[in-house]
Amino acid sequence: MHFTIQKNKLVEAVNDVMKAVSSKTTIPILTGIKITALEDGVTLTGSNSDISIESFIPAEEEDYQHVDIRKTGSIVLQAKFFSEIVKKLPSETVDIEAEENLSARIVSGTSEFNLIGMDPEEYPQLPQISEHHAFQLPIDLLKQMIRQTVFAVSTSESRPILTGVNFRIENDELICVATDSHRLAMRKAPIESRMITDFSNVVIPGKSLNELNKILEEKNDTIDIVITGNQILFKTKYLLFFSRLLEGNYPDTTKLIPMDFKTEIIISAKEFLQAIDRASLLAREGKNNVVKLTTYEEDNQIKISTILPEVGKVEEFVSCESLSGEELKISFSAKFMMDALKALDATDVKISFTGAMRPFLIRPLDQDSILQLILPVRTY
Repeated sequence: MHFTIQKNKLVEAVNDVMKAVSSKTTIPILTGIKITALEDGVTLTGSNSDISIESFIPAEEEDYQHVDIRKTGSIVLQAKFFSEIVKKLPSETVDIEAEENLSARIVSGTSEFNLIGMDPEEYPQLPQISEHHAFQLPIDLLKQMIRQTVFAVSTSESRPILTGVNFRIENDELICVATDSHRLAMRKAPIESRMITDFSNVVIPGKSLNELNKILEEKNDTIDIVITGNQILFKTKYLLFFSRLLEGNYPDTTKLIPMDFKTEIIISAKEFLQAIDRASLLAREGKNNVVKLTTYEEDNQIKISTILPEVGKVEEFVSCESLSGEELKISFSAKFMMDALKALDATDVKISFTGAMRPFLIRPLDQDSILQLILPVRTY
């Protein structure tokens, strides 16, 4: 194998695949990056037990040459060293040559490195994908859907299925749900599903989605999403991102979402968020970061308060745009409320309560494709 490549393209691809390389793996070959040079370009692959990432650098793109392939072939190089070396090379181009004895020479400007490689034949094969279970989404929409749900996954391994986001397709709609059993985030988007049958209950690890979101660039392009056995593939023009799926059945969350409400408020999301943020300055010191909300219908306002016997208390009144229904006192996690409000991206939000000890909903005023649900906290 022998090729010369533009350094900036190589660094980009290395950064992407490094997100899948683990230093803690028990399989030595997976501590490496697989480099494959073919006539049409160079592919880098990184993998661990959860995700695999393949980044392709085309030899030519729009009459611009990124790679000059002298000899095809492949090698696996230690990711830790290779990634650091590539970033610090002095010249704009890098020459990489692999010898028969699995060693690689990396030359850039006046700098030359020799690395001992590993046998590419031992590197695990990525799953073969059949494209007929695919659907497409705009990349910016997928990024938004991940951001608006993934924060609500469970961090506890006691129920592994809740550490992922549930993707399902119903009536030409993609529905993403995440819950840790104390809160829930849901986001829907219309898609052209073209009779996708096996996408009823797919659960993607939250960690995988966070890594995918870091790699995907905001651009007006689409991404293919493909299911294969126990893996899911996210595919763009030059990137393949595989993630394992979580095993087991995701709980039916539709029953959790209340339909009739006793108290509803419409309020500026920014003012409400800032008030919660201030109250949490004290609430953070408590065990559950709990703030209390009290409604005053005749004044059309709510009170946000926190009392900590050993620290002090805070209370603040916030005007509502509208307030209707029964008077209410309810306590909840300030962190959960702030996470929910940040995810909604709305100017005004509608908060609907069914009682002091029942889950409540937070939604943007003018959009029903997204909702957040929070369970209140008992305080006595």
